[in-house]
Amino acid sequence: MCSPSATLTLWAGSWLAGRSAPDDVLEALHAWAPRHTLAAGDPVTGGRTDLPWSAHGNPNGTGVMPLLKLIREELAVPGAELRLVLPVPGDVRGLPTGTAFAADAVESGEGLLLGVPGAEGTGLIPYPVDENTLQWTVYSVSMPRAAGPDMSLGEAEYAMREAVRDAADALMRLHTTGLGAGDADPRELIEAELADYSRHTYPECVPLRAKRILDSADHVAAILTVAQREPASAPTSASAATAHETLLRPLWDAIRAARLIAVHTAAPQSR
Repeated sequence: MCSPSATLTLWAGSWLAGRSAPDDVLEALHAWAPRHTLAAGDPVTGGRTDLPWSAHGNPNGTGVMPLLKLIREELAVPGAELRLVLPVPGDVRGLPTGTAFAADAVESGEGLLLGVPGAEGTGLIPYPVDENTLQWTVYSVSMPRAAGPDMSLGEAEYAMREAVRDAADALMRLHTTGLGAGDADPRELIEAELADYSRHTYPECVPLRAKRILDSADHVAAILTVAQREPASAPTSASAATAHETLLRPLWDAIRAARLIAVHTAAPQSR
């Protein structure tokens, strides 16, 4: 599982569809941090939700149970959706433009939207407070209408099969040109990254094809993380940095697109 937001989207969707228990949602979240808090991102949202107002990164907030209560109430309205967002600079599709939620979601690279498209809704973004605490900050947003998926599940699965090969090729190119993982064995580093992803489980209701796509996306992400993280991979010139970005950025974009379509399909309340 790639992020706390993806975990909450899948498990909350499974719970609201009657296929998982609240304790299952909490257990899945605890794989990210033993303590979760909930706070409003601004005074207006605090008044609307009766939550304490706390800038993200402040450990003051309620416990995790009000998070489930908030999600259940927001999605009890007919036509309401639970939607994962994984924005990056330059690609803010699906975000309510000009809002604090949109700016903070781009900075965090993740978030959730809850509500009826075209009406007032709620945004959620997780912020790590410390190694033991994850704070979910609540935003008041105008729920944007969902854009159509970029690809089908079949296309996403094919794209991830291709991406695994391309990511391995990219890692090899970086390694052999002196921009790769140095003296460390890349296979061991990739296995360590995958072990971290595998701590996070899927609801049983997730379709097998969607799970394959998510697992493949994690595999590609592990390879790219190894390619980028090692000290020896730091480009030594502007031209090298550009080449590095040109090589890896399309693969990161493919991962995001595949994860979004897989989660969109797998989460019963997200469509």
